[in-house]
Amino acid sequence: MASDAEARARALSSALAALDAEAGRQAAIHMSACVRCGLCGQSCHIYRSEPTPANLPASKVEAVASFHRRRHTFLGRHAPRLVGARDLGPRELESLVETVFGRCTGCGRCSLHCSIGLDVSAIIRAARRVLTKAGLTPDGLRRTVRTQIETGNQMAVTPEELRETAAWISDELAGETGHEGARVPVDEAGSRVLYLVNPREIKFFPLSLQAAAGVFYAAGESWTLSTRTCDVTNYGFYAVDDSAAAELTRRVLEEADRLGASEVVLSECGHGFRSFRWEGPGWLGERPRIPFRSVLERMDAWLAEDRIPIDPARNAAVTTLHDPCNLVRWGGISEPQRNVLRKICARFVEMTPNRADNFCCGGGGGMLSMEEFGERRVRSGSIKAEQIRATGARVVACPCHNCADQLLEITRVHGLDVEIRAVVEILYDVIDWRRVRGQTLRS
Repeated sequence: MASDAEARARALSSALAALDAEAGRQAAIHMSACVRCGLCGQSCHIYRSEPTPANLPASKVEAVASFHRRRHTFLGRHAPRLVGARDLGPRELESLVETVFGRCTGCGRCSLHCSIGLDVSAIIRAARRVLTKAGLTPDGLRRTVRTQIETGNQMAVTPEELRETAAWISDELAGETGHEGARVPVDEAGSRVLYLVNPREIKFFPLSLQAAAGVFYAAGESWTLSTRTCDVTNYGFYAVDDSAAAELTRRVLEEADRLGASEVVLSECGHGFRSFRWEGPGWLGERPRIPFRSVLERMDAWLAEDRIPIDPARNAAVTTLHDPCNLVRWGGISEPQRNVLRKICARFVEMTPNRADNFCCGGGGGMLSMEEFGERRVRSGSIKAEQIRATGARVVACPCHNCADQLLEITRVHGLDVEIRAVVEILYDVIDWRRVRGQTLRS
């Protein structure tokens, strides 16, 4: 068995090789561009909640760039002290783990306000890739990636568990809506849509899955879940484990082909949407054969086409909207959810700021799976809590399960009397089932 010294030596060797590989990537350009103006500080929810130098985005950039500078610039190699270049060793690797996994969610908001447009997130992801190659991904995140690869989903939901859950949700849905045809289909070949969910919906939030099933039925959509791959999340994205991320993406495409689906619809998940819609082609080296769309886009289209009869008066509560970073700032999906909420809410109010300028909830970047950074994660959520409080809303529409988990915690910690709900749940509640016709499959 290898000694600890041998293991550390191998980790360092892998890290250095990965760092050298980053020299040919986009992040290397940005590493050399920061002008240290400090404007990024007020853009960062982590720095604003804990204004220490280590939390300043520019400091995080410098922590990574100094190692790159040491190996890949002339002055870094020959006069390292002059330019602040540093050697990467075992101690520096350990410190880097906290810098890029524990002090940054990769939300990208700082780049919007950077005086030179520096892509801080690209630098953070480059450093995460280096650490993952060295086997230094935080344990909780690494275990989640492994579980996804080994079982097909992040919570190890078995095919039997999925079928059983779908069966009792179907019974509940039919009883609640008065429509016997309303159900949760599983492994149904020939369905137009393969629907991916966060496994939390199966384990802990079945009402979200029931709501989605009801909305699909009311819209007359042909759809199915799959027992082979039901997971919309991709923790390989968070760890910047590109091979794992690619494998999870590939499996979904293969399952869509097997079932004959012509579209993959993604439940409300920020990083899941970004992964499948935008990052997937890069991981696979090719454009996916079928489209990936958010259920938000589908709901917007169905309402625009009058496919779902609704009664907005059933939702009288003041409702606001949280903008998940990966869905909105990185994914470009900001208006479909607003179009839906304006139609189904009697009183809809915006947070300030909103859309691409909105603050991260604090739970992004895989933070929820890394217990060692939990205190900072919750503290950073104070910025989002104040945004919510200022709206006076009683309901927060949150189109991302990852964000919802964080919001549930910070509303409790920060004393907010609000309800956190998925957009599909709010739509489900205002469907006028008396006017819903029997299911008609549409191509």
